[in-house]
Amino acid sequence: QVQLVESGGGLVQVGGSLRLSCAASGRTFSRYPMGWFRQAPGKEREFVASITWLGGITAYADFVKGRFTISRDNGRNTLYLQMNTLKPEDTAVYYCAARGRQYGPMSNRTSDYDDWGQGTQVTVSS
Repeated sequence: QVQLVESGGGLVQVGGSLRLSCAASGRTFSRYPMGWFRQAPGKEREFVASITWLGGITAYADFVKGRFTISRDNGRNTLYLQMNTLKPEDTAVYYCAARGRQYGPMSNRTSDYDDWGQGTQVTVSS
């Protein structure tokens, strides 16, 4: 099991930027694919981005392509999400998640992730 703690959320104006971080502890972070998800009030949790265990391959939801960038620093056991050109519809609680399968493929399905952080609120004001 891995413990995940997100940070970096906050209130930002339309067009602004935020960088989310997710600090991992409890197992070898570098062996596991990671993902970012988000959940807006009244909506289901949805996929945002994912990254392989080495960080060489990434995937994004269509609605964030070209605006968000997922990355990881395995030396620091930290996952990042750089969010640019933010829109009001990006307002949500953002969660990082870890797959439980070592060296496995990344995924865009919530059910494929075993460990979740507590989430960090991102609010984009117009």
